[in-house]
Amino acid sequence: MNLLITGFEPFAGSTTNPSHCAALALAVRPPEGVRLHTAILPVDSQGGPDALLKALDEHRPDAVICLGEAGRRARISIERVAVNLMDYAIPDNQGRLAVDEPIVPGGPAAYFATLPVKRMLESVRAAGVPAELSLSAGAYLCNQVMYILLHHLAENQLPVPAGFIHLPYLPEQAVQPPLSEMGPLPSMGLETAVRGLSAGIAALYAESHTG
Repeated sequence: MNLLITGFEPFAGSTTNPSHCAALALAVRPPEGVRLHTAILPVDSQGGPDALLKALDEHRPDAVICLGEAGRRARISIERVAVNLMDYAIPDNQGRLAVDEPIVPGGPAAYFATLPVKRMLESVRAAGVPAELSLSAGAYLCNQVMYILLHHLAENQLPVPAGFIHLPYLPEQAVQPPLSEMGPLPSMGLETAVRGLSAGIAALYAESHTG
């Protein structure tokens, strides 16, 4: 299976991003049977989607998993829905603050992930990693990238399983400013996150071979 994994660069004053770290770690030791490609996306309302579409065109993957950071979540969150809305709580890394804007004017209100989300959830939990299904990818860049991904695949009639997974903060991230100033925050070690993601990818691989 030819798999594209994307992560995001750091943002909001942080010096790291668990999605970036996890994507690179997975590339070093990809799950069995998986040829893994990575792309690190800028936290930029224009540059992020552009980088994603470039990676899709370059690698022509059989499946796509985009990763992102979800502060205050304690579990790996497998997203089910992307909505056609940008409503940023904070500016992107270029200083843009989108408020109540559509991602694709005239596009569908929402898309469902096409990954086998329940099978992946069971696999992550079986690996001993806390995980959940989530109905909201938010209204920031994570949701935007998920929507753009699914819209692109739908518009081009590409039968590629695709979706988004949110990761908690890294422990070392949660204890450094500016996050340390927000009080106690949930976190998950990189090794644990990668173990969970690898289990989820294994379930995706199995699904692709059994239908």
